[in-house]
Order: sequence, then C-alpha cells, then structure tokens
Amino acid sequence: MADYKKPDHWQQKARKEGYPARSVYKLQEIEQKYGILKSRAGGCRVLDLGAAPGSWSLYILRKPDVEKNGFLAAADLSPLSREFDKGLFDGSNFFFIQGDITSAEVREALLSKGPYSAIISDAAPSTTGNHTVDAARSLELAETVLSYAENALASGGSLAVKVFQGGESGDLLKRMKVLFQTAKSFKPQACRGESVETYFIGLGFTKQPKI
Repeated sequence: MADYKKPDHWQQKARKEGYPARSVYKLQEIEQKYGILKSRAGGCRVLDLGAAPGSWSLYILRKPDVEKNGFLAAADLSPLSREFDKGLFDGSNFFFIQGDITSAEVREALLSKGPYSAIISDAAPSTTGNHTVDAARSLELAETVLSYAENALASGGSLAVKVFQGGESGDLLKRMKVLFQTAKSFKPQACRGESVETYFIGLGFTKQPKI
C-alpha cells in the first residue's frame, strides 16, 4: 500500500506556495491546458463541488479577474482549511456551504448563485479498497456534478470533474460529448502514479441552464 502520509514533491510545493493540498497543481495543469477558468460574458463565476480542504478554491480566488469582479461558490461535507487563505474565504465574492451536494438544501443554495461559467469538482468518495465499489461511488458523485452542470452552467461554459477509471465511467464521458462541444479524459502529472483517478473535461457547454 502506498504511504500517502509521507510528503512528496507536490505536497511540499503546495505548502510552500500557500495551499493546503497537492491537488492545486491538478487544477493548475487543467487550466493551463484547457483554459476552463477564462472569463466569459458575465465574468468568471465558478462553482467548486467537493472543495475541502480548499486548494482549488484558493487557486480561483487568487486569480486577478476573480479578485476584481468574479465570484466563487463552493461546497463540501468538511470545512475549509483556514491555514493559508489570509481572509479570502471571508470575501464578498465567495460563498461556501458545508453539506452534502446531493441534498436539496445545498443544491438549491448553490443553484441560486448561478449560472456559472465553470463548474469544477475534485470530490472523491470514501474508499473501501474494492475498486469496483469505489469506481461506482466515484461515478455516482461525478453524475451529481454533471447534473449541476446541466442545470446551472452558462452556455459555452466548462466542466472539470474527477472520476475513478473503470466501471461505467465511459458512459459518463459519452453523455458529456452530447452536452459539450468537446469532452475528453485527462490525467494531470500531479496525480499519484498509482492512482486510478482521472478528470473528464467538458468545453463549450451547448445547453442553456434551467435556472
């Protein structure tokens, strides 16, 4: 079993640069390659699902166009780490709700802040060690995220969602290819080599949000 408690290059780099987790470099690579966080009509409005401990949210809030006139909404079952935010999580351009993204209350609160120019999710299920079970749980989470996109993503918007490879994850990518001009799978270099995680990227949302 891999020793995830031992800090690796990415974890050390993250803490040095003021982020609570290595996952920030996954988002950074996705953004550099696909430009999912570019400002669109109405500005840069982002929804971060499964945000804790907060690295992705911090990365977004530190973007100049978000600091000036953008907006970020985020949710997670766990609270965000306040170790590095320096007050950014208290800003008027940030909304966080602690709760289950599948619950009606959390969903209503987040959808009310839309539509969004980008929806991102690094959410992962509690793992069991059984790949079949874990992949199924991951897929269920990713389908929830896609449902948010169908309801609250602005036309032309982008989606990045984590999913464990295997099971029926390919069906989710097929659905995304119907909803987006471009949809593909991408595994950032910052992912652990032994990890089964990958990210599905959707660019150019083609359906209007329902809200």
